[in-house]
Amino acid sequence: MTPTVRFKTVSKRYGAATAVDAVSFEIEPATLVTLLGPSGCGKTTTLRLIAGLEHASDGRIEIDGRDVTHLAASERDVSMVFQSYALFPHMNVLENVCYGLRASGRRRAEAEAMAREKLGLVGLAGFEARLPSELSGGQQQRVAVARAIVLEPKVLLFDEPLSNLDARLRRRVREEIRGLQQQLGLTVVYVTHDQEEALAVSDRIIVMNGGRIAQDGPPRALYERPASRFIADFIGNANLAEVSVARLDAGRVEVALGATRLVLADTEAVAGPALLAIRPTAIGWGEALVGQVAKAAYLGSHMEYEIAVPGVPEPLFAIVHDVAHPRAIGASVAIGFDVSGLALVPRD
Repeated sequence: MTPTVRFKTVSKRYGAATAVDAVSFEIEPATLVTLLGPSGCGKTTTLRLIAGLEHASDGRIEIDGRDVTHLAASERDVSMVFQSYALFPHMNVLENVCYGLRASGRRRAEAEAMAREKLGLVGLAGFEARLPSELSGGQQQRVAVARAIVLEPKVLLFDEPLSNLDARLRRRVREEIRGLQQQLGLTVVYVTHDQEEALAVSDRIIVMNGGRIAQDGPPRALYERPASRFIADFIGNANLAEVSVARLDAGRVEVALGATRLVLADTEAVAGPALLAIRPTAIGWGEALVGQVAKAAYLGSHMEYEIAVPGVPEPLFAIVHDVAHPRAIGASVAIGFDVSGLALVPRD
């Protein structure tokens, strides 16, 4: 199967500054791949390189097996949904969705029929005559998606598409985007800095940092098996604690954390000092360690605590779903660990 998108050691430089540094990856057809990372990591520049809005300084870019490295955006068979939606304010919904088809020479009747079909897919049938100013933010976003998919591109690109929406609407619209991608078998490249959003919608996540790929894999693998301190901390707010590791056998290690010892499944860790990533949800009430509540916050569905533990330099951040029995600041508490939420990572 030919990858829909292929990057071969692609770099993008702006004078002496390197925004994308020798990046290579492949994106299979009918998958949704997210480029994730902090501001300035190179993810948006990478998206724009796919779109043809930026041109590579080095390397090769292929779309559907064709070298597009030096082609203009209009020659690449991609569509992009921008963060701002970029709708024409003087055109109604139908005219906005038809615009690309009409610009490419389609007859009005054919263009309008195709536009109405796509508006139906995004739940906007009956909204054809409205202006963008008469729509909610979520509805405007759907118009932008309809305008992009009506062109039936090889690749559909999303640049921070939910950043202008409130939290509840973000959750609903991301589910709609994912459902549409799966229903139509679209190849989607999606940019966000929101880790939860990336975990929710992606078949695969490419995490970028400093213009390079820090880790590439399915969401569960990145969360459960982070390859570095950066990945562990960036995805899921892990507590990072210095520990001592002793190997028990080929598949297990014993980890000394403060005054307790934990047994983890691990085939690669070596004996000696190591770094343990502890997910906040892996900490609960138990008997492994005794500590003191340094901070406590009620968030409706759960409590957030910071717990100071002797022998552990930094307080442990914990998310506990027992809201009926909150622990007060200063209280002595005994905590335990769900080992499925623990992972050893390199001490880089």
